[in-house]
Amino acid sequence: MERSLNRNNVEAAISKYEASIEEIGETISDLRGVSLFQSLKRRPIGVGPYPHVTLFEAANRIMTDLVILKGVRFLLHSNALPFDEYIVEYGNEDANDHDISAEKSGQRLIAEAFNVAPSFFQGKKNAMRKKLRTSSVRADYMIILANSDAVPQDYAPKYLAKEYFVFVDLESGKGTVMPN
Repeated sequence: MERSLNRNNVEAAISKYEASIEEIGETISDLRGVSLFQSLKRRPIGVGPYPHVTLFEAANRIMTDLVILKGVRFLLHSNALPFDEYIVEYGNEDANDHDISAEKSGQRLIAEAFNVAPSFFQGKKNAMRKKLRTSSVRADYMIILANSDAVPQDYAPKYLAKEYFVFVDLESGKGTVMPN
Protein backbone atom coordinates (compact mmCIF):
# COMPACT_ATOMS: atom_id res chain seq x y z
CA MET A 1 0.00 0.00 0.00
CA GLU A 2 1.22 3.47 -0.86
CA ARG A 3 2.65 5.25 2.20
CA SER A 4 3.44 8.61 0.62
CA LEU A 5 0.30 10.22 -0.79
CA ASN A 6 0.21 13.23 -3.12
CA ARG A 7 -2.00 14.60 -5.89
CA ASN A 8 -0.32 12.34 -8.46
CA ASN A 9 -0.98 9.03 -6.71
CA VAL A 10 -3.86 9.41 -4.24
CA GLU A 11 -6.60 8.45 -6.71
CA ALA A 12 -4.74 5.30 -7.77
CA ALA A 13 -4.06 4.41 -4.13
CA ILE A 14 -7.76 4.69 -3.29
CA SER A 15 -8.83 2.69 -6.37
CA LYS A 16 -6.32 -0.07 -5.63
CA TYR A 17 -7.38 -0.19 -1.98
CA GLU A 18 -11.10 -0.31 -2.78
CA ALA A 19 -10.45 -3.09 -5.32
CA SER A 20 -8.59 -5.07 -2.64
CA ILE A 21 -11.66 -5.15 -0.39
CA GLU A 22 -14.25 -6.09 -3.03
CA GLU A 23 -14.30 -9.81 -2.21
CA ILE A 24 -14.50 -9.41 1.56
CA GLY A 25 -17.72 -10.87 2.91
CA GLU A 26 -18.24 -13.59 0.31
CA THR A 27 -17.35 -16.28 2.85
CA ILE A 28 -20.24 -15.34 5.15
CA SER A 29 -23.03 -14.94 2.61
CA ASP A 30 -24.67 -18.27 3.56
CA LEU A 31 -24.00 -18.15 7.30
CA ARG A 32 -26.62 -17.41 9.96
CA GLY A 33 -26.80 -17.38 13.75
CA VAL A 34 -23.89 -18.71 15.79
CA SER A 35 -21.97 -19.78 12.67
CA LEU A 36 -22.13 -16.23 11.37
CA PHE A 37 -20.93 -14.74 14.63
CA GLN A 38 -18.11 -17.25 14.98
CA SER A 39 -16.97 -16.40 11.49
CA LEU A 40 -17.16 -12.65 12.11
CA LYS A 41 -15.23 -12.81 15.37
CA ARG A 42 -12.93 -15.85 15.04
CA ARG A 43 -12.16 -16.89 11.43
CA PRO A 44 -9.49 -15.06 9.38
CA ILE A 45 -11.01 -13.65 6.19
CA GLY A 46 -8.23 -14.82 3.85
CA VAL A 47 -8.57 -11.88 1.41
CA GLY A 48 -8.03 -8.14 1.22
CA PRO A 49 -5.36 -6.02 2.85
CA TYR A 50 -5.65 -7.92 6.16
CA PRO A 51 -6.17 -11.59 5.23
CA HIS A 52 -4.97 -12.95 8.58
CA VAL A 53 -7.52 -11.16 10.77
CA THR A 54 -11.24 -11.71 11.31
CA LEU A 55 -13.91 -9.87 9.40
CA PHE A 56 -14.71 -7.88 12.52
CA GLU A 57 -11.10 -6.71 12.93
CA ALA A 58 -10.63 -6.16 9.20
CA ALA A 59 -13.71 -3.92 9.12
CA ASN A 60 -12.27 -1.72 11.87
CA ARG A 61 -8.91 -1.41 10.15
CA ILE A 62 -10.37 -0.89 6.68
CA MET A 63 -12.79 1.81 7.76
CA THR A 64 -9.94 3.74 9.41
CA ASP A 65 -7.78 3.25 6.31
CA LEU A 66 -10.58 4.76 4.22
CA VAL A 67 -10.74 7.78 6.56
CA ILE A 68 -7.01 8.21 6.03
CA LEU A 69 -7.08 7.75 2.26
CA LYS A 70 -10.13 9.87 1.57
CA GLY A 71 -9.18 12.44 4.21
CA VAL A 72 -5.77 12.94 2.66
CA ARG A 73 -7.31 13.15 -0.82
CA PHE A 74 -9.69 15.83 0.47
CA LEU A 75 -6.81 17.78 2.04
CA LEU A 76 -4.73 17.57 -1.13
CA HIS A 77 -7.53 18.77 -3.39
CA SER A 78 -9.03 21.37 -1.07
CA ASN A 79 -5.78 23.24 -0.46
CA ALA A 80 -7.01 23.67 3.13
CA LEU A 81 -3.47 23.08 4.40
CA PRO A 82 -0.10 23.96 2.85
CA PHE A 83 1.14 20.38 2.32
CA ASP A 84 1.72 18.60 -1.00
CA GLU A 85 2.42 15.14 0.37
CA TYR A 86 1.35 13.12 3.41
CA ILE A 87 3.05 10.08 4.93
CA VAL A 88 0.48 7.58 6.25
CA GLU A 89 0.24 4.40 8.28
CA TYR A 90 -2.50 1.86 7.71
CA GLY A 91 -4.36 -0.60 9.89
CA ASN A 92 -2.83 -0.74 13.30
CA GLU A 93 0.77 -0.25 12.21
CA ASP A 94 2.96 1.55 14.66
CA ALA A 95 6.12 2.44 12.77
CA ASN A 96 5.70 6.22 13.14
CA ASP A 97 4.63 8.44 16.00
CA HIS A 98 1.36 9.32 14.25
CA ASP A 99 -1.05 7.98 11.63
CA ILE A 100 -0.33 10.85 9.26
CA SER A 101 2.51 13.34 9.00
CA ALA A 102 3.59 16.02 6.57
CA GLU A 103 6.32 18.61 6.25
CA LYS A 104 6.82 21.57 3.96
CA SER A 105 8.80 24.80 4.21
CA GLY A 106 9.61 24.20 7.86
CA GLN A 107 6.00 23.54 8.83
CA ARG A 108 4.97 20.17 10.23
CA LEU A 109 1.67 18.35 10.55
CA ILE A 110 0.83 15.38 12.74
CA ALA A 111 -2.52 13.65 12.64
CA GLU A 112 -4.48 10.77 14.11
CA ALA A 113 -7.32 9.11 12.25
CA PHE A 114 -10.19 6.86 13.23
CA ASN A 115 -13.62 5.62 12.24
CA VAL A 116 -16.13 5.13 15.05
CA ALA A 117 -19.82 4.94 15.81
CA PRO A 118 -21.27 8.15 17.24
CA SER A 119 -21.47 6.58 20.70
CA PHE A 120 -17.68 6.12 20.77
CA PHE A 121 -16.66 9.43 19.18
CA GLN A 122 -16.05 11.51 22.32
CA GLY A 123 -13.87 8.88 23.97
CA LYS A 124 -11.81 8.26 20.86
CA LYS A 125 -11.52 12.00 20.15
CA ASN A 126 -10.25 12.67 23.68
CA ALA A 127 -7.68 9.87 23.47
CA MET A 128 -6.37 11.11 20.10
CA ARG A 129 -6.35 14.71 21.26
CA LYS A 130 -4.26 13.72 24.27
CA LYS A 131 -1.86 11.79 22.04
CA LEU A 132 -1.40 14.81 19.76
CA ARG A 133 -1.04 17.31 22.60
CA THR A 134 1.57 15.23 24.42
CA SER A 135 3.51 14.23 21.31
CA SER A 136 7.27 14.72 21.32
CA VAL A 137 6.95 15.86 17.70
CA ARG A 138 6.73 19.63 17.39
CA ALA A 139 3.89 20.43 15.02
CA ASP A 140 2.33 23.51 13.49
CA TYR A 141 -0.83 21.54 12.69
CA MET A 142 -2.40 18.85 14.86
CA ILE A 143 -5.25 17.14 13.03
CA ILE A 144 -7.89 14.65 14.03
CA LEU A 145 -9.48 12.91 11.02
CA ALA A 146 -12.72 11.02 11.55
CA ASN A 147 -15.73 9.74 9.68
CA SER A 148 -18.36 12.47 9.27
CA ASP A 149 -21.22 10.24 10.38
CA ALA A 150 -19.66 10.00 13.87
CA VAL A 151 -20.89 13.50 14.73
CA PRO A 152 -24.07 15.51 14.18
CA GLN A 153 -24.02 17.85 11.19
CA ASP A 154 -23.96 20.90 13.48
CA TYR A 155 -21.08 19.58 15.63
CA ALA A 156 -18.68 22.33 16.64
CA PRO A 157 -15.67 20.97 18.54
CA LYS A 158 -13.66 23.04 20.97
CA TYR A 159 -10.03 23.29 19.99
CA LEU A 160 -6.76 24.94 20.89
CA ALA A 161 -4.47 26.85 18.56
CA LYS A 162 -2.91 24.57 15.93
CA GLU A 163 -5.70 21.97 16.35
CA TYR A 164 -7.99 21.04 13.49
CA PHE A 165 -10.65 18.45 12.83
CA VAL A 166 -11.28 16.92 9.42
CA PHE A 167 -14.54 15.04 9.01
CA VAL A 168 -14.76 12.82 5.91
CA ASP A 169 -17.81 11.31 4.25
CA LEU A 170 -16.56 7.92 3.10
CA GLU A 171 -19.13 7.55 0.34
CA SER A 172 -18.83 10.96 -1.32
CA GLY A 173 -15.24 11.70 -0.28
CA LYS A 174 -16.25 15.20 0.75
CA GLY A 175 -14.72 16.65 3.85
CA THR A 176 -15.00 19.49 6.29
CA VAL A 177 -12.16 21.21 8.11
CA MET A 178 -12.83 22.80 11.48
CA PRO A 179 -12.03 25.54 12.15
CA ASN A 180 -12.23 26.85 8.61
